Amino acid sequence: MISTEAMCLGVLLDSSLTLSPHVRRLSGKSFYHLRQMNTVRKSLMEDAATTMVHAFVTSRVDYCNSVLHRASVASVQPLQNVLNAAALIILRTRKLDHITTHVRDQLHWLPVQQRIEYKVCVLVYKCLHRAASTYLGELCSPMSELVNCGYLRSAAQRDLAVPRSRTTRYGQRCFAVSGPTLWNSLPSSARDPSLTLTHFCAHLKTVLFCRAYETLA
Repeated sequence: MISTEAMCLGVLLDSSLTLSPHVRRLSGKSFYHLRQMNTVRKSLMEDAATTMVHAFVTSRVDYCNSVLHRASVASVQPLQNVLNAAALIILRTRKLDHITTHVRDQLHWLPVQQRIEYKVCVLVYKCLHRAASTYLGELCSPMSELVNCGYLRSAAQRDLAVPRSRTTRYGQRCFAVSGPTLWNSLPSSARDPSLTLTHFCAHLKTVLFCRAYETLA
């Protein structure tokens, strides 16, 4: 029998690359751990509960999550449900309470979509600073270094070249397209080449945090 799924580095890949089976598998394991934590939550301080959630749940949600960039909202929603359930356990709020403002104001968590973008942008930063694999670094080319492009405004803004993709379903999801596209969407202050990785990550989270919750402001 020919299998339509294959495991690679802990990521379950399906033949259509929807990654829905991977998300279902991941959310199932996460909810299992959350149920176990919920039984002992009354005996834990909030800091201890947060540490347990990070160790058993959010670390799983964030692992290799860059492969989910541009996946359908329906495919990724189960992971957001996992984060919402984890927040309910940490904050000990009621199941039907609106959790978004609590996640923003108390936990300072990024939603799943922004967590995915965060991971991709950090990878681009490492590529530009030669801290990533060479084959990935070759996919991030500054416009200023391209022939006949140094005079363009995009070169002055430190934009990266975005190659054309032949297909909208798969082409725009590859790192060669999604990485530079996300990088170019960041403000110039976040793309300052003098920023260290620590300062870049802090600035990046602020940018994505503001974008994620701007409708609640």
